[in-house]
Amino acid sequence: MDLTQFAHPPGQLAGRTLEEWNSAYAKVESYFHALRIQNKVLLGQLVIHVIERAMHRAPKEPQRSATEIAAEEMDKLVTTWFAEVLQEQPTNVDQQLSTRGRLSLLLADMPGKWQDQFLRPGPWPEEFVTAMRETYLRAGPDFQLSKMVPRPLDLGPIATLDSFSRLPYFKMFSVWILFWIALIVIFILTH
Repeated sequence: MDLTQFAHPPGQLAGRTLEEWNSAYAKVESYFHALRIQNKVLLGQLVIHVIERAMHRAPKEPQRSATEIAAEEMDKLVTTWFAEVLQEQPTNVDQQLSTRGRLSLLLADMPGKWQDQFLRPGPWPEEFVTAMRETYLRAGPDFQLSKMVPRPLDLGPIATLDSFSRLPYFKMFSVWILFWIALIVIFILTH
């Protein structure tokens, strides 16, 4: 990476602070970790490649953070690579290719068997391409993104017991005595 191409004051790179680039680096690295890229040399090369692409864009987009630009470059790079490996056309409308590509990556065990092929230009090993395409087909076309809406938990009778704590002590003591009397009566009737 040629850093002399960026005119920058001390403490800055490509119009952003070093802390901002550190944050962007950490996010990109975390993303690749999530894809199970564990080889440190390979991981470092991939992260630097994404950050370098983001640094080229950064001076033209001063209103956006380095992390936003780096995340966009990372997604673009990964989606383009999926399109080449899987021979699918990326669309700007949805993220299906990116999502299904990541799923195929994990189902084909790319991190375990072909980690060095990730984001590399072709030609790739035939076994790798076959595994990616087979798992890609297995993942779709019924695969759909869904969202879960959080709902309150139904605690049933436990919620009723919780309401006793709000009663004055005399009422609460009376309810517990009635509860124990009911248990004793049930025990006597069944034995």
